[in-house]
Amino acid sequence: MPATKKVLLVFLPSESGVDGARSLYSEHDSSTLFSWFNRSLRNVIKQSQFAIPPLSLMILSSIDVQGVEQSICDMRFEEFPFKETWDLVGISVQTGMAKKAFALADALRSRGISVVLGGAHVTLFAESCRPHADVLVVGEADDLWKELLTDLTACTLKPHYQSDRFPDLSISRPVMKTSLINNRYFTTNLIQTGRGCQHSCDFCNVHVLNGHTLRRRAIADIVAEVARFKHDDRRIFFFVDDTINADPIYALELFRQLTPLKIRWFGQATTTLGQQQELLETFARSGCQALLVGIESIETTSRNAHKKNQNKAGELSMAIKTIRNAGISLYGSFIYGLDGDTLETPAAILDFISDTRLDVPGINILRPIPGTRVFERLREEGRLLFDPLDITAYRYTFGQEMLYTPKNIPLEGFIESYSALTREIFTIKNSIGRGLDAPRAKAAVLLFNLFYTHLYSLSRSDLKQQLEKEALGKNHFAIR
Repeated sequence: MPATKKVLLVFLPSESGVDGARSLYSEHDSSTLFSWFNRSLRNVIKQSQFAIPPLSLMILSSIDVQGVEQSICDMRFEEFPFKETWDLVGISVQTGMAKKAFALADALRSRGISVVLGGAHVTLFAESCRPHADVLVVGEADDLWKELLTDLTACTLKPHYQSDRFPDLSISRPVMKTSLINNRYFTTNLIQTGRGCQHSCDFCNVHVLNGHTLRRRAIADIVAEVARFKHDDRRIFFFVDDTINADPIYALELFRQLTPLKIRWFGQATTTLGQQQELLETFARSGCQALLVGIESIETTSRNAHKKNQNKAGELSMAIKTIRNAGISLYGSFIYGLDGDTLETPAAILDFISDTRLDVPGINILRPIPGTRVFERLREEGRLLFDPLDITAYRYTFGQEMLYTPKNIPLEGFIESYSALTREIFTIKNSIGRGLDAPRAKAAVLLFNLFYTHLYSLSRSDLKQQLEKEALGKNHFAIR
């Protein structure tokens, strides 16, 4: 009998955020008190289990091919197991982490280990990834991975796997959790009901990667999966779809059928839910504790400039109040620095948060991700602050560096106003108040607000240092 092929699927940590608070500058000096505090807090954050498993790797590790044994290495929690023998290592590559992924891939290949690269970055920029891999998987891998593993057992791996169509999600594909270490995570109960987005926000790449057509899994498969997951892990469920209410008829039937299972769940939705009364009531009855909603901007000119057309600015406040009145807590995500924003925008954001009593406000800086239309537009306008020819220069941080020049606000003025805005929103007092005021999930709301109070202080410190280095002529606005 041929020897079993050992496959390791690798997930890399980001520079900061929920993978652990980390300064871009201060921690280079390991002797500083600031550095010690951040390293200590990273351990607290991990122990508080803000992390969730990588769903894409859960899906791939659930594909069963005779003669193949798959494992997951989540490098947020463990080092790469170089001492073990692997027939193939698959690395999920996100654009903000491409340099780190390529470095690991190169190190593995130098040891004679075959490497397959996949993920969003590979799908968008396959040719730039080719020098770092033996195999590339381009696009959604649900069908491709079984073909690849079968080829591995036959020693006939191809250098490139790509389909000319998206996977049919109505086909039953049970997701297993056997490769996870449960107590590492906030929850292991991740559920995806479908893929695709009918909208075209220019700062987002979901519609680029997954198409504009909503593709849905069979409701019976999801209900069975939820029941099975609950048996193994009674913690909260997270429906990871970018817009769980995108297809209201489908969502209504799904959560009606889930109600008898008596789960508690988080998800992501648009504020249109505030106008979908029957669906909103069903969400609340089915155990919805909190939702993330993408507000992005309350400025009509900014929403129009970035194709954020899902709902009108004037309807946002009432929608949020309606959702909270149904007993669902809300994380409201803003982007400050869009093309219609001015120095008057922070005051409007503060008034909006106060009026709606948002439970967790998220104040983001626009991230021009390579592969999005906003990246291309800012490149053409000469407003990017990193080399657009080096797409690996882009990295994800928690609002800790400027990657572009705002349209209507001088850079220094923007950093000052952003810092003042986050300083006013995120305090210990406000965190406690929001936790007490939250309709549901009070402990989670409190923890996220406290966590963000520290992260935004880190953001302010790093942005200030970025300005200072630019003033000294070190050109840190032309990134690294």
